Amino acid sequence: MPDTLSALIVDDEKPARDELAYLLKSIPDVTVVGQVKNGLEAVAFIKDKSPDLVFLDVQMPGLDGFGVLKKLVERKIRLPQIVFATAYEHYAVQAFEVSAVDYLLKPVDKGRLAKAIARARKVMDTEPAADERLQTLLDQVGRRRAAPSKILLKTQQRLLLIDAEEMVFATIEDGLITIVTRESEGTSNYRTLEDLQERLDERSFWRVHRSFLVNIHHIKEVVPWFKSSYQLRMDDRRASTVPVSRAQTRRLRGLVKL
Repeated sequence: MPDTLSALIVDDEKPARDELAYLLKSIPDVTVVGQVKNGLEAVAFIKDKSPDLVFLDVQMPGLDGFGVLKKLVERKIRLPQIVFATAYEHYAVQAFEVSAVDYLLKPVDKGRLAKAIARARKVMDTEPAADERLQTLLDQVGRRRAAPSKILLKTQQRLLLIDAEEMVFATIEDGLITIVTRESEGTSNYRTLEDLQERLDERSFWRVHRSFLVNIHHIKEVVPWFKSSYQLRMDDRRASTVPVSRAQTRRLRGLVKL
């Protein structure tokens, strides 16, 4: 393990990068060797410079934090220690599922940052060989894809934990996501439909409209609408209808052979 850790900061917001770099200056034996603003730049930097430690934002346009990790694994690039940093705590489970060394909430606390670095040093001191770690992470990412996701549903005074497959559709209005199952309806703790969709199997869940995400296994009927558009009637107890955007009409035609 090196005496001084080289660190890369990955965040699409410059103020967040600058703040973290400022905090790291006061921590001994850590040197910031780079700052990048998106996932593609992060993959290229890690490949070329092999930093010991990467502070990785989760939400970024294009390739997000988990996408960066996936690219590193797929390309068999030497894996640094990863500390995820985000303003949203619901990513914590995902972060540890893919063996992140730690998870920091923004705004980052200096004491908490020091603990994350200490944890990274401890892991580096005891971790297996690089090829073993790569294979372990490949296995973990594979299990994460295969494992059924759980979704928290807030309904009245109850917090229900449902299997993702139970979700018929989700919709967002005024920044609030509503999830509908065959038997119930409630709100989600996710902030955006993009966040929710990332946790779901892309083969089953389809963003048919900017405000709607549907489970294709719960589509009951395709309803022709005006000007060659369509709506989907779902199999929840209300037989809800969901609009299909013009941009998604081609996929609908392919899906049901219209």
